[in-house]
Amino acid sequence: MGEAIIGIFPSVTGATLDCLEWQPEGTPRAIIQLVHGMAEHIERYDATAKRLNEAGFLVVGHTQLGHSEKSKILGWFADHDGWDALIEDVHTLRKQTQAKHPNLPYFLLGHSMGSFVVRTYCLKHEAGLAGVILSGTGHFDPPILNIGLCLANLQCAFGGEKKPSSLLANMSFAGYNRDWMPPRTEFDWLSKDTNVVDQYVADPLCGYPFTAGGYRDMFTGLKKLYPKYLSALDKNIPIRLFSGACDPVGARGAGVKATEQELISAGVKDVTMKLYEGGRHEMFNEVEREAVWSDLIEWLEKHMKQ
Repeated sequence: MGEAIIGIFPSVTGATLDCLEWQPEGTPRAIIQLVHGMAEHIERYDATAKRLNEAGFLVVGHTQLGHSEKSKILGWFADHDGWDALIEDVHTLRKQTQAKHPNLPYFLLGHSMGSFVVRTYCLKHEAGLAGVILSGTGHFDPPILNIGLCLANLQCAFGGEKKPSSLLANMSFAGYNRDWMPPRTEFDWLSKDTNVVDQYVADPLCGYPFTAGGYRDMFTGLKKLYPKYLSALDKNIPIRLFSGACDPVGARGAGVKATEQELISAGVKDVTMKLYEGGRHEMFNEVEREAVWSDLIEWLEKHMKQ
């Protein structure tokens, strides 16, 4: 167990994506594929991956379209069907990894926007997963999404598809810092750990606004998560949700609870949820991260099929 192995693989768009693989000592017990959030990158999950390595898990993940220094435009995915491209890239890495380790239980873990990618991925490619973990997920009502999508489409129509949208960024993140006034930074809502927040602020590949096209694709993807589509889920694949109780993405717990209830109503047999008191958005980067890791490992071990 040591530094992550760096690799690349082709996106369905033709772009080249960076991927990382963290190997445990000895034979892996199972595989966890990480799907990172909005305006960040897979390297931020190094500590979490290494903690999972210590428990015997192989961990893989990639930096998504529009999120790396290789990207032509930060916050922009593709000319067409950008959200579906994100889903298919996740599937490409899964198939590539499973080809090397065909008999290991395979878990998919998405954080924030990555949780939305994973949730839509499951409507299409869920078969064969041992379990799904959703970190820092949220719930979005149709009227809000429709307004956001309308504005994004309007900006795209007027030439803003590949330009950062400060309007949509301000609308999307308005009020996220309201519980921590006056804020120390724009990103206090991420974590109580000020070192984590400062590193995020200093990272040029973190915290940038999406383009209007990126927002359009994301809002389009979120509309696929309406309850009427959830019947496509495999009812026997377990789902674990966890968030900080103060996470604004999850409406300070209310959105996570709403998502949990929708999954249960869709017939998923094993749905569990935990809110960490006082926790903010990035529980893997919170001051109580050790407890979060331990809880995750306990859940993984319970749901391994070998």
